[in-house]
Amino acid sequence: MAFSRFQTGVLLRMAALCGSMAVLAWTATQTHWYVTIVVLGVIVVFQAMFLLRYVTYTSHEIARFLDTIAFDDATANFTSLADAGFTELANAMNRVLERLRMGRLEREEQSHYFQSLISHVPITLISVGDDASVQLLNHAARHLFDGTCNNVAQLSIFGEQFASGIEQLTPGVTAILRMNRSSGALQLKAAATDIRINGKRQRLISLQNIESELSAQELAAWQSVIRVMTHEVMNSLTPISSLALTVQNLVADVIAKSPNDESDHATFHDIQEALETLTRRSQGLLHFVQNHRRLTKPLLAKIEAVSARRVFARLLRLLAEELKNRNIVLETIVTPETLELSVDVELLDQALINMMRNAVEALKDTPQARITLTAFGDEAGRAVVAVADNGPGIPIDQREKVFIPFYTTKRQGSGVGMTLVRQIAMVHNASVRISETPGGGATISLVF
Repeated sequence: MAFSRFQTGVLLRMAALCGSMAVLAWTATQTHWYVTIVVLGVIVVFQAMFLLRYVTYTSHEIARFLDTIAFDDATANFTSLADAGFTELANAMNRVLERLRMGRLEREEQSHYFQSLISHVPITLISVGDDASVQLLNHAARHLFDGTCNNVAQLSIFGEQFASGIEQLTPGVTAILRMNRSSGALQLKAAATDIRINGKRQRLISLQNIESELSAQELAAWQSVIRVMTHEVMNSLTPISSLALTVQNLVADVIAKSPNDESDHATFHDIQEALETLTRRSQGLLHFVQNHRRLTKPLLAKIEAVSARRVFARLLRLLAEELKNRNIVLETIVTPETLELSVDVELLDQALINMMRNAVEALKDTPQARITLTAFGDEAGRAVVAVADNGPGIPIDQREKVFIPFYTTKRQGSGVGMTLVRQIAMVHNASVRISETPGGGATISLVF
């Protein structure tokens, strides 16, 4: 139908042109109507131009259609072709443009979807270019690097070993990197892959925080060691303590029944004192081992929502007398006031008591001693509970050691408290961080 209309239009225009040319020829040869001849000549020229334009109109529209595709301009329309008699061609072009519009819309939706997916994935993603530029590709990356890393040179802020480790990453090979941050060191699993965009190489690097996994493995190893040690020590100490107490009682009976011989009594009294020392030390060792057996017991958390303000109030009632006797000022801050924690209340109380007692011990010789107990939500939406003191602080080289069982800086310490705090944090999928308190002191934080 479209081609018949086009042919009809061509034939009509050609007929009109031929008629005009015939009239022009007759007028020019048979009359002297010069004005009429000029007017007929102009009419013939315009008819020829209109015929040529009508015939070449489709080629111009096809060229415009191809330009539209080349420049991805999906707003064009070719309905005018239908008016000119090319309905099928116009419909085909408009269908192609509609497909282009739908395809571009789908690409934009997919791009938006993948951008949102990358932005919310918890693994840190960064890109390093050949020009040493660094792009933070998602929210996790901006949070990890505090949003301030734009080139490779700035990676040294987080430790020279971390910066060199990033530069030496090999595609397809994973590495464990230690990243130093103001809130504490992190252990990151790093992997890289190379891609090319517009002929330029880009290295995509993923960084996954595996601190909790490493802590879990470390704790499991310590639990295995402690379990074996306590079993063997208990098997040996229990009969030693029992025998020492039995012999001590026998010696006491001998002293009571023996004649009043001062030389013999002195000897027996020396033996009795030695046995008392042996009994006391063996019982002390048994108590020490029993304390550490707590670390080998698996903890089960019964999670419930609890007000942070109520947790602090209960803790204050427990420790108020001790803090008063030691002249320690306790300040509690909860932001917002309605903040709730999803925790096991008993385990959290145990962890906070251990953290508070460590702070109290650290403030032993500190004038104007102060402890600040805070609970707040950080910029990532995580709940944080922190105990800060204004004591001497914890040196950087000891901040990881305090979580090792048996390690303690206190004369009467058992080396269990902070290890138990980390174990409680792990059953809550939380982490323990040690940092310096502004103005001096140590801050221990539970990040849920």
